[in-house]
Amino acid sequence: MNVANNKILITGGASGIGLGLTQRFIEENNAVIICGRRAAVLEDVKAKFPTVITKVCDLSDEKERIALYEWIAENHPDLNVLINNAGIQKWVSVTDADFYKSMKAELATNIEAPLHLTSLFVNLKSLTTVMNVTSGLAFSPFAKVPVYSATKAFFRSFTISLRYLLKSKNIEVIEIIPPALNTDLGGIGLHNSHPSVSDFIVSIFKQLKDGKNELTFGTSETRLNASVPELKASFEALHSN
Repeated sequence: MNVANNKILITGGASGIGLGLTQRFIEENNAVIICGRRAAVLEDVKAKFPTVITKVCDLSDEKERIALYEWIAENHPDLNVLINNAGIQKWVSVTDADFYKSMKAELATNIEAPLHLTSLFVNLKSLTTVMNVTSGLAFSPFAKVPVYSATKAFFRSFTISLRYLLKSKNIEVIEIIPPALNTDLGGIGLHNSHPSVSDFIVSIFKQLKDGKNELTFGTSETRLNASVPELKASFEALHSN
């Protein structure tokens, strides 16, 4: 992927990893569109980065996903990069009273939304790249976020297949595989001890420029290359207390 001179849609581009991607792609001379549910948060990003284009959209809603695609097709038909970044993480247990409701929200945002958007945006003749944000938890889950871990394993599997399926259309498929980073994913303060988003962004852009299509950092690189026994040991160590 050429990291400059693209028009890019980043879902969930106003916070966390999405905001890091937004800032860096703008710095690399790209036109960037971001979408999210919260208009005020989008406006804050717009104030910091005046060239960014914002669109309020609840990606868990099928009708809003279709409306987003139709808006892009009409107003930005030259869009050539889709980044499926938006995701939610719930710290839940299957024994919780609201487990089913919580599970449905994660499935809608983490699986239904990116699959639906991908199926829509591949109809854009200008599309050259799809980037999917998965997780190191796709390889070895964290039981406190059981549904989130499972959605990322699903999404990684889909991404591998998508790379094969879109080869004939000359659409490149890139997987971004973050470890736990210092973001508010899952709740404020839960990840304060983890590496910064800025360090992660520096690393994955170097990999992008090197032509890699699986972008890792820290423990996610370790997990990508781990054997099955090593992943089992990692799971046991994570849950030893």
